[in-house]
Amino acid sequence: MSSVDDHNVGAGYRNGGAAMKGSIDTGCSAHPSLNDSLQGEIQAFLTDEDQLHTYDDLTKVNPVTPTTVLKCLQARYSVKVFYTHAGCTLVALNPFQPIPDLYSLDVMKEYHCAPQPQEFKPHIFIMAEEAYRNVRGQLEPVNQSLVVSGESGAGKTWTSRCLMNYYATVAASSSVLKSQDTVERIERRVLDSNPIMEAFGNACTLRNNNSSRFGKYIQLQLDRCQLLVGASVQTYLLEKTRVACQPASERNFHIFYQMMKGGTDEQRKEWMMPRDQRFVWLPNCEKSIEEDSFVETMDAMVHLGIDKEKQQQIFRILAGILHLGNVRFSPSTDETQPCNLDEKSKDFLQRSAELLHVSAEELLTCLRVRTLKAGKQSVLKPCSQAECSVRRDCLAKVIYALIFDWLVTFINNSICADRSTWCNFIGVLDVYGFECFRINNLEQLCINYANEKLQQHFVAHYLRAQQEEYVSEGLEWSFVKYQDNQSCLDLLEGSPISVFSLLNEESRLNRASDARTLKLRLEKELCGNANISWDRFSTVPHFTVAHYAGRVSYQIEGMVEKNKDPVPPELISLFQESENLLLHQIFADKEAQNPTTKGLGKVTVVSKFKNSLESLMKILHATTPHYTRCIKPNPDCKPMTFKKEEVIMQLEACGIVETIHISAAGFPIRIPFKSFIQRYGLIARHSKSQSHSVDLEADGSDLHTEVEKLVSAVLKGLSREKHKSLLHCGKTKVFLTQAMLDLLEDQRKKILSQCAFSIQCCWRRYLCRRRHARRQSATLIQAAVRSWLVRKQVQRWNRAAGVIQNTWRKWRDLMQSLADAELDDAEHLKEEDAPVMSSLVRERGSVQLSTIQEPVTVRGWPMGLALASAPSISVSLTATGFQKMMSVMASLNLPSRKGEYKVKTNQCTQELASIRAQPKGSVKLHYQRSPLLYAHRQPGLNNDVTGFNEILLEKTL
Repeated sequence: MSSVDDHNVGAGYRNGGAAMKGSIDTGCSAHPSLNDSLQGEIQAFLTDEDQLHTYDDLTKVNPVTPTTVLKCLQARYSVKVFYTHAGCTLVALNPFQPIPDLYSLDVMKEYHCAPQPQEFKPHIFIMAEEAYRNVRGQLEPVNQSLVVSGESGAGKTWTSRCLMNYYATVAASSSVLKSQDTVERIERRVLDSNPIMEAFGNACTLRNNNSSRFGKYIQLQLDRCQLLVGASVQTYLLEKTRVACQPASERNFHIFYQMMKGGTDEQRKEWMMPRDQRFVWLPNCEKSIEEDSFVETMDAMVHLGIDKEKQQQIFRILAGILHLGNVRFSPSTDETQPCNLDEKSKDFLQRSAELLHVSAEELLTCLRVRTLKAGKQSVLKPCSQAECSVRRDCLAKVIYALIFDWLVTFINNSICADRSTWCNFIGVLDVYGFECFRINNLEQLCINYANEKLQQHFVAHYLRAQQEEYVSEGLEWSFVKYQDNQSCLDLLEGSPISVFSLLNEESRLNRASDARTLKLRLEKELCGNANISWDRFSTVPHFTVAHYAGRVSYQIEGMVEKNKDPVPPELISLFQESENLLLHQIFADKEAQNPTTKGLGKVTVVSKFKNSLESLMKILHATTPHYTRCIKPNPDCKPMTFKKEEVIMQLEACGIVETIHISAAGFPIRIPFKSFIQRYGLIARHSKSQSHSVDLEADGSDLHTEVEKLVSAVLKGLSREKHKSLLHCGKTKVFLTQAMLDLLEDQRKKILSQCAFSIQCCWRRYLCRRRHARRQSATLIQAAVRSWLVRKQVQRWNRAAGVIQNTWRKWRDLMQSLADAELDDAEHLKEEDAPVMSSLVRERGSVQLSTIQEPVTVRGWPMGLALASAPSISVSLTATGFQKMMSVMASLNLPSRKGEYKVKTNQCTQELASIRAQPKGSVKLHYQRSPLLYAHRQPGLNNDVTGFNEILLEKTL
């Protein structure tokens, strides 16, 4: 694998766009002075090492070489800064240890709410927010893809998990639960899909404790308000071989270890897995890692809606697979008889059959006897010991793969939204990293082929496409050389002859495969491709491919059989009759999907994987990609350990240096004329240079002229050279640097702020005037209403006063007339002489009134005595005799009050009596009710009542 040498950079990159006019010379010997100058610049740049960690974008490095880039990354890693921009790409270094508050909720909100997230420190959340704003901010939103690539153990799975957490937080709906059952809101379900897929699809390898053994592309579905409403998962090439064959010092899938370490005693009894039981397919069981969390997997299943019954069926199947792995065959002495089983294997076979809900006898027959069809007849042929082991492994792999596929389908049904409810998506791609082990087979070939495709996508989308667009748009540009892996892809998938085509052809032949024969054919057909080679002295058939990330040797032995992926029809028929409902369902679905299993109708592993990868590439090409390159700082996964050799190989393999060259020297942002004028035309309209509107339907030359005017208005006062370094107008697009884009956005924001301020001022003035006019109108209306109400009230009072006065006058006159008719003739009283009272009567039966000088004689009556005056009088009572005194006291009900007495009536009804006239002698006071109709009415107490002919009233309280 070659890389761009230090002398390929040149000083021309120092000032951004200046490299477009120069040329890059790769001849080291032809230009020694240039090479010496470059080495001097590198040493000068690296002199101030204390400031290297401050370069948050590697395009600012001067000069750009693998050495300077490596030094900057090392300096940043040493101060625990793990993210660095590299032009259009984000470089992420794996710290191999938890970093507090690096991915907290507050950090998410900080990047999401920032006006310009690019101004913050480099972070994976910047890449996520940029993709989210691209969907939200464009006139015609384009689907986005976040491509996370890197070697195994570089941190791709963790990065993908952080991206999903970010979108589940910032794009989450504030609405209540979608339903009232156990399935919670979609954001929670999307996150809960991760623990399940990692438990069933990840494993601990030599290079990574949580290595993804499958690829996945997660589409996060957004509605028109850019809220997360659903998701879907597409998986690629599960490494199901790991179920039955684990490389040395590696482990099986996480879920098996979770069951062994996290299962309760009751569950283990159900699975027939005692504590001291050991399983062949669970090596390194004593090793404990963070991913061995059975409770987390169980909780995720519950949240996704996998009920308890389905969980029991899944775990019983997995336990049956483990027991099946302990079944061992020994050759029979008679070749016509099936292989033998020892006693322990019989016990494990019985447990496996019981857990899988099939007949143990039938299972044993299917494993040891092969059915051959000769015409319409079937012939039973005993299998050899090796064939029995292969059939056992094949059964375990197919069951596990079907369970995994069922889980993925269930997850999609649980989290995927209806197509009418979402309009755009953000895809997160997490695939297995480039792998090179001591022994590499078909799985590593497919994995590395997928990485080649992703690298080619990056090369085609950025490195090649950008430079070709510069030339087509008329920019002066000198091509930056980069490593193109198209020749390697032609070797693997090219037409008509390639590694895959020859492998498929060999797999479809109805005969046993031979590794040496396949090797000879590969040498014969592909000898002209420089990316493939062979070790002539090796006794093991193999071939070596020069990938973009390094050379990998693949062992041919067993590759054809793995590509065939044969499933004995006897086993399929057996498990279609299983009493385990889940097993019965998945095997019935498999048979329905693959009705043809003969000859050329067979679908090989390579063909299936290649087709799924092609569909992924179509999706990526239809979206706007964002690249994150995960770098593994050391091969041993040690925290905060930086190995220069390990890092430089990864930087060179993924083309980081070439990416920095193009980003630093070129214009990473390009906008069509029409879109440019639509967004930034207001800058020219609000400047003095231009005030008329622009016709967006005009031809290219007119739009080019308008763009030039707009740019001149923005860059007024700058030199021509500075102008060219910031912006260039092509034939159909405007090419911008990030600095120029920031300048345009700042001016646009200022103008929009001014316009918004003017609109707010006018609107507030209008509101103030309207409020003032309404207040004045309300005041006038209130004054008029109040004056009208006062006038009405006064008129009512006047009318009421008149009525009262008239009524009072009438009442007074009536009372006067009634009183006159009832009273004694005053003249007669005047003329009548007062009767002469004897001295005894005067002494014993008189009452001295305060208003009369002479004593008044009082006669006691059986009904009592009533005396009334207005409003009240104090009398002096003179009475003799006990009986007379008691009669008077009882009649008058006189309470003692310092010798004075207040006259009160003692009638129960508290009625009023009347006095006809001032008495001049003995007075008879009757209890009978006054004949006056209005005698019970009481005038005001403040009125002075005078005159003998007035009605004297008092209300007794």
